[in-house]
Amino acid sequence: MNPKKDLLGIEGLGSKEILNYLDTAEKFLEILDRPIPIIPALRGKTILTLFFEPSTRTQISFSIAAKRLSADVVNFSASTSSVKKGETLLDTAKNIEAMKVDGVIVRHYASGAPRILAENLNAFVINAGDGTHEHPTQALLDIMTMRQHFGYIKNLNVLIVGDVLHSRVARSNIFGLKTLGANVAVCAPPTLIPVDIEKLNVEVFYNLDEIIGDFDVVMALRIQLERQESGLFPSAREYRNLYGLTVERVQKMKPQSIIMHPGPTNRGLEIDPEVADGPKSVILKQVKNGVAMRMAILFIHAGGKIE
Repeated sequence: MNPKKDLLGIEGLGSKEILNYLDTAEKFLEILDRPIPIIPALRGKTILTLFFEPSTRTQISFSIAAKRLSADVVNFSASTSSVKKGETLLDTAKNIEAMKVDGVIVRHYASGAPRILAENLNAFVINAGDGTHEHPTQALLDIMTMRQHFGYIKNLNVLIVGDVLHSRVARSNIFGLKTLGANVAVCAPPTLIPVDIEKLNVEVFYNLDEIIGDFDVVMALRIQLERQESGLFPSAREYRNLYGLTVERVQKMKPQSIIMHPGPTNRGLEIDPEVADGPKSVILKQVKNGVAMRMAILFIHAGGKIE
């Protein structure tokens, strides 16, 4: 399968494209379990991570993935770059082009920024999260984790709980899961539900206790405390009481159901520590799958070869 040059979002991808990412990532999981988990698939390639927003897990995950494939990695931080001196995104793109890098991993606070780079670079561009738009690599690793546990995605019942309004993770997961035939619902206070949610073809609920037992997967989203000043919910304590994944609430879930979280978690707010570390949680599996998935994405878009 010939991939598109860039991975800017899940919206618009076909099921075959999504499954190609999932199947390729599964092969790289086997490599990560080797005593020396490195292959020369991208030897001689240079990958630039270009992060205009703070990130720990995603940037480290991509860096490790690239190094496992023997690529050279250059990490860029906007806080120490010429961006602080007024350099525009297009100026940055031109400078990147002059450096002859092969691929760019970009996270940006503005929705659509990765597309601008993609349209102005010969290098492939991978969106590592843009504004409130999409976070495609997180969704792919999430879907990979679900498929590992259940063996399928079609007709799986998935509930996303929390700040759907601002969540790029939620949007990408919805696009991917719906494309593969899953049933997706969201649950949150009305103020955290997008007004145009019906366009995404998902069910909407407001009472978590009434429905939590109906789902195979419950994914808690990070409550973005920096937005709490906007008054989108009365208090952190009230949010936890109504929507937090507490020990008591999780006991209502199906026996084989799983709990997910894209991280970082606000323990004691959207998820209790005992739940995050409990038997239903696959959060650490998501982290491991993140490296394998990002290896697959780099391999596919860089035209890698396994010798």
